[in-house]
Amino acid sequence: MRRTSQKDNHQGNKRFAIIISLLLAMLMPVSQATAAGDAEQGKAKAGTCAACHGADGNSVNPEWPSLAGQHPDYLVAALKSFKNGSRANVLMAGQAAGLDEQTMEDLAAYFASQKAAKRTADPALVDQGARIYRGGDIEKGISACMACHGPSGRGNPGAGYPILAGQHATYTANQLKAYRSGERQTDASMNQIMRNIAAEMSDGDINAVAAYIQGLQ
Repeated sequence: MRRTSQKDNHQGNKRFAIIISLLLAMLMPVSQATAAGDAEQGKAKAGTCAACHGADGNSVNPEWPSLAGQHPDYLVAALKSFKNGSRANVLMAGQAAGLDEQTMEDLAAYFASQKAAKRTADPALVDQGARIYRGGDIEKGISACMACHGPSGRGNPGAGYPILAGQHATYTANQLKAYRSGERQTDASMNQIMRNIAAEMSDGDINAVAAYIQGLQ
């Protein structure tokens, strides 16, 4: 009888982790709540946001995320996490501190109504990024990104999974590294799925998948 090696056990655990992550994603309760904001009111209130995220939600600085076209409920949830401190960012904490829920919903409705700019992927990284995004890496225990965020990066608004398509590669890579280090913990209600996945990703994996995501449309 073949003796099970430590390596076999390790690989088995990796495969089990991937399967559990995918099952959790599929079984995640779907919220019926939608943001109830007024886009016109949001436009009138978005002047401060525009300084970093662009007047139409398409940021110029790749360190700052583009918000245009994002699911409104996700944007509201993000603002609430900055306000309550569950997501740490000095600049955003200050901006969100004075926002009431209606203002958050209005801002979310406005930015969600805007058209996202199209970007391209780094051709040197796109093949590796595509493999990880679409198929994961079973040896490392990395789940396929598209299991939650969809083949084209459109996310799942009911489950709270954001649109990734066209997002700046620099911003996406920074967020994956923040999950990897434990600095970002906004996946607590999802059994730490993002932290568990990012923990197995090298800088090369992260940069490649972030580059691929930037080119999704």
